[in-house]
Amino acid sequence: MKKTFDDLSKNCSRITTQMYSTSFSAGIKLLDKPLHDPIYSIYGFVRFADEIVDSFHDFPKEKLSADFRKDTFKAIEEGISLNPILNSLQWVVNKYDISLELIDTFLKSMEMDLKQKQHDLKSYETYILGSAEVVGLMCLKVFCHENPGLYQELNYPAKKLGAAFQKINFLRDLKDDYIILGRNYFPDVDFENFTKENKLKLESEIEQDFNEGLIGILQLPKSSRSGVYLAYTYYKALFSKIKSTPVNRILKERIRVPDNEKYFLLAKTFISHKFALF
Repeated sequence: MKKTFDDLSKNCSRITTQMYSTSFSAGIKLLDKPLHDPIYSIYGFVRFADEIVDSFHDFPKEKLSADFRKDTFKAIEEGISLNPILNSLQWVVNKYDISLELIDTFLKSMEMDLKQKQHDLKSYETYILGSAEVVGLMCLKVFCHENPGLYQELNYPAKKLGAAFQKINFLRDLKDDYIILGRNYFPDVDFENFTKENKLKLESEIEQDFNEGLIGILQLPKSSRSGVYLAYTYYKALFSKIKSTPVNRILKERIRVPDNEKYFLLAKTFISHKFALF
């Protein structure tokens, strides 16, 4: 029966999420249970596409990426794939009517990483849109499935939240992205001469994205609000650590939130959700 294979596929997406991101997994656990599998399915797909360009250095990444793109759209069209990650993706795309344009925009941003090392303002905004903002919109499509009007209303703040998360990822991963992979996502920033003023300007941009994203979080359906809010608090905590980290250390170490602090944020968000404090 295909249901057995579909269940296996969803389990593969869940395991992928749990192995690659403890923070994202914790956020999913605070969503209402019917939302778990759809969001695991989206994350599994996003993670696999990202791994191709970031990790498989001893393999033909351009061919792998092209094959993954072709197999993605084939799975969505046919309603099945023998790749469990793509099988669970086609399920969530078809069930929740996620636009193929969002999928295409995301994959295009991953393909940018295969060749582009430096960004101007236009390519930076294009990359942020594809790698982060449309992923937020895929999730929002699930969260607002029963209220299409709310999806349209929260479209902008969802994109801003995704942008904030991604820009923080850029700062967190500078050591790997710039030193090891030779990438510089931020336009007009020379990391060989990275100054405190450069850092403050980026932080101001992120702060504005966060503020606009929070407005949307507070309007989400209760079924998804706590999970997204937990992700927001994780990233705010990480952002606080980045802001307090001197410029000369940003390129030398990967900034992270300790596990004990993550557990505290999880407990605090769960209690707030339990007693409807937000």
